[in-house]
Amino acid sequence: MAKVFIYPATSLILSDLVARFGHKPLGSALGIRERIQTAGVDSPPLQITPEEPKRGLKYAAVEVPSGVRGRMAIYGPLIEEAEAAVIVTDADLAFGCMGCARTDELILFSLRQKGIPILELKYPTNEEEGVQFVAAIKNFLAGLPKESEE
Repeated sequence: MAKVFIYPATSLILSDLVARFGHKPLGSALGIRERIQTAGVDSPPLQITPEEPKRGLKYAAVEVPSGVRGRMAIYGPLIEEAEAAVIVTDADLAFGCMGCARTDELILFSLRQKGIPILELKYPTNEEEGVQFVAAIKNFLAGLPKESEE
């Protein structure tokens, strides 16, 4: 099964589609779950350790707003782990909101620079487009290797 980064990373619909077609979705739920379940995080709702801002520096410069660095501390390791990506543009907020335009740009840039297979789709606006949307995702995922090459 391939590890597929989903964008928007908060989309439960994309996460479910990737899992249904036999691959591992990489999204924010995975990154946040790891932080919530990790021992030593004593300050809910922050769920941050002193190391988190330092980790974000690997993906974004000091001059970048702290929110971008914080988000990249979550998304950066997922992007590194990704073997493919499904990107949905112009998505409705209910489909999954990323919350920060600068982080969005950095995530998309990082994914495109990685050289992995990427499927980019426009968010469907009617039922016919929705059927084509799911079919395109199914065909893309069917073309990915079922076994990870690790």
